[in-house]
Amino acid sequence: MIEAVDSLGMLQAAYAMPEQCADAVERTDSVAGLPPAEGISSVLILGMGSSGLAGDVASAVAGASCPVPILVSKNYECPEFVGPDTLVLAVSFSGSTHETIDAVHQAVGAGARLVAVTAGGHLERIAHEWGAPVVSLDSTIPSSRAAVGALSVPLLLVLERLGLFDGASAQVGAMIAQVTKRRDELVLDGNAALRLAQRIGRTLPIVYGGGTVGEVAAWRWKGQFNENPKVASFANRIPELTHNEICGWAQHGDVTRQVFSMLLLRHDFEHPQVQQRFDLVAEICEEIVSGVYSVSAQGEGRLAQLFDLMIFGDLVTLHMAAREGVDPGPVPALDEIKTRLR
Repeated sequence: MIEAVDSLGMLQAAYAMPEQCADAVERTDSVAGLPPAEGISSVLILGMGSSGLAGDVASAVAGASCPVPILVSKNYECPEFVGPDTLVLAVSFSGSTHETIDAVHQAVGAGARLVAVTAGGHLERIAHEWGAPVVSLDSTIPSSRAAVGALSVPLLLVLERLGLFDGASAQVGAMIAQVTKRRDELVLDGNAALRLAQRIGRTLPIVYGGGTVGEVAAWRWKGQFNENPKVASFANRIPELTHNEICGWAQHGDVTRQVFSMLLLRHDFEHPQVQQRFDLVAEICEEIVSGVYSVSAQGEGRLAQLFDLMIFGDLVTLHMAAREGVDPGPVPALDEIKTRLR
């Protein structure tokens, strides 16, 4: 039972994703004083880890229809194009992410229009000092990676309120409905996430997604494998990997069959050529990895299908942690890096 090792309540936080997203809607709706929408020529989302992934979610879901480019930056540096016509969405669950804080100072120094999304910390303090609006997140969520819904929803709704992403509220509503449905399936005994965790066993997961939605889902699964059961995992995107990485499976099949499992994350918004490439990748790799497993998204719209894949992956990784007796909450390697840098 995962409860025996889950010191921070990560399983219950995963089950609470629909309620977390609904709470994020209310928190965003209550924010006043958003910057003026007129003349915005670009959107920059700043964040690291799960906060950066929230930016990837916004870019994957809103990027195709947004009238201005959306860039996600996961660095200390602020891009040179940032200026008074740039909307900067600074995302940090803790409010103390060094890279994000550094980049925010540079962005504000360049005159950018700032909105902060955080549960507190230094980011909240400086945003208030600068008179920038803050979407205040639920600080009782046990970790930033358990807050992907709380971090992602405000970005989409702020873009909608500024006229940069029509239909965000409807997509968020459809997402909450789908994640509730999927959650209710995955709490049952012998559910699909538990069965997949059992099939992966002690092999190392390679996660492939298609297009922008699939790529974000694959990176989410990879990060959750790393942080929850603390196993090495790797991710990539189709079609890009069929121009390079696929060549690496040509050798050492006797080794790779014992070491790796391959997970293919599918959704309804794949380009037809991407669909064919998935079939070819599965055919090429089925005899040189331990197993090839497909997970298909459900739900109405890109956001719903992306979050459907993410809650599924979260629970797969938590079941893997339970199988190995690993506490999914603490991340001592990350804490050590932060301490030594401090």
